[in-house]
Amino acid sequence: MQFHTVDSLRYLTFEIFPKNVIHAVFTRQGGFSPEPWKSLNVGGTVGDERQRVRENRYRSFAAIGRERESLFDVWQVHSADVVIANAPHPRLNDPPEFKADAMLTDNPSVTLFMRFADCTPILLYDPVRKVVGVVHAGWLGTVRHAAGQTVKNMQAAFGSRPADILAAIGPSIGPDHYEVGPDVIERVHYSFGQDAETLLLRRNGQTHFDLWKANQLSLEYAGLRQVEVAGLCTACNPDDWYSHRAERGKTGRFGVLIAVA
Repeated sequence: MQFHTVDSLRYLTFEIFPKNVIHAVFTRQGGFSPEPWKSLNVGGTVGDERQRVRENRYRSFAAIGRERESLFDVWQVHSADVVIANAPHPRLNDPPEFKADAMLTDNPSVTLFMRFADCTPILLYDPVRKVVGVVHAGWLGTVRHAAGQTVKNMQAAFGSRPADILAAIGPSIGPDHYEVGPDVIERVHYSFGQDAETLLLRRNGQTHFDLWKANQLSLEYAGLRQVEVAGLCTACNPDDWYSHRAERGKTGRFGVLIAVA
């Protein structure tokens, strides 16, 4: 994992991916938005002005040399649904065409783009089939195994072999800050079975959920063995990341994009 800065815009990349995988997990630094979205907010539903959000997105694409017209994104709904992006969808004022929480493409002219503020970004690459993907997994997407479902879609749509796929788990809320209640605990036990207790941390009468480890397990259940985990908590690092929970909902969204050259 390595941080980069381009024209005051700061982002990280993962060492697990080869150079032909164009990807970035953008911090909140280097954009146009004022407080409470300061400054590289790419979330269009959090109260920020649409023009600023659009300019922040354009600036993100420019920082890593991708054309804004290559955009493909979705309306994120905490599902395990996966969309195959065969061509760009460079919307201007219209909302995304699809509701889903994962995207895949093997088209070099497509840049997959998602938004986050505590939920877990998961980036995928199959170096054999030249397929990239990105997943949005909050607690609900995690217990629905959105990451594993995306791997299954890579197998079905592109013939990918799980053993070939490389994965990276980006910054999200860490287990120290992610206290959960009985409903989430029950779903974790249902979804992860005998592994559930390794994901639920008991401290001072509270239970915390480890999204990083849970999503890594979901990928391993699907057959992956090559996973890089950033281990960066959004709630612990407000200078770099938006955190819905730490900032009590008054915040922006950071962007994640991936494409294959």
